[in-house]
This record gives sequence, C-alpha cells and structure tokens, in this order.
Amino acid sequence: MTWKKGRGKLGLFQPLLGVWQAQAESEMGPVTCRREFKQVLEGKYIQLTAVWHLPGSTYQEIAMIGVNPEKQIGFWSFTSDGKQARGQLADVSDVHPQAIGFEAHMPAGVARNIYWPDSENGFYWAVESHTKKGWNRFVEHHYLPVRSS
Repeated sequence: MTWKKGRGKLGLFQPLLGVWQAQAESEMGPVTCRREFKQVLEGKYIQLTAVWHLPGSTYQEIAMIGVNPEKQIGFWSFTSDGKQARGQLADVSDVHPQAIGFEAHMPAGVARNIYWPDSENGFYWAVESHTKKGWNRFVEHHYLPVRSS
C-alpha cells in the first residue's frame, strides 16, 4: 500500500481516504467493521463513518477530523450509544514510524486510536488505553480496501 501524505494540514490522512473493511474475532464472536473516510465541507474536514456489525447488534460512529480553534488537528466523535469523544493528533511513532493517531481524555482515562500501514495491503487500526505500565492495546483490526463494483 502506498502510504503517501497529501497536501495541506489534513494531507497526512490521504492514505486513509476511501472505504475499508475488517473482519475480526471478539469476545462476543465475529465482528465486521466498515470504515469510510472522505473529505467534506470543501476539504476542510475528513468525515469518518464506521459501522460495526456485532453478533446481534450494530454500532455506528461518525467522526469529524479537522483543525480546531488552537490550530491543532483534532477529532470529534459521536456514536450510536449516545457517547461522544474528542481529542488531538498525537505522536504514535512508537507503534510504527508512519503511524497516525489521536489521544483523547475519556472518563476512564486517556485512550488513543492509531492507524498504520500494512506493508502488503491496507492498514492496521488499534485502540489503546494508558496505564501505569504504558499503553494497553485492547482492539486491533486489519483493514482492506473495499472494491467498488
């Protein structure tokens, strides 16, 4: 996969634009997640739409990525269970030299989500929580491009 950044402040998200899907096993059983990243509002934001198909239920997220009033790249996330999160771009190069990620201060503590390229095809995505011993990964998926028909 070509992990080449585009132009402008949001150009680092260029490799993620498009529709992606992952299949994974979880404690609840098999999970499928589809993520679509697209530029919206004349390229001022990137919208992420994620739909998780879990055994017996569906979970949805809409997130916006853009420049906040402090001129930093941030995200604002809204989920189908009524929760919200927001955070800022963070250095996640400890995972992979080309990784892109965000940190958010949640009620349970600090969490981060990370995207990094697979050398063959697609990308990896993970969510980690910060503990006294460092970062604890509790979700990791491998996303592949969805081919349009």
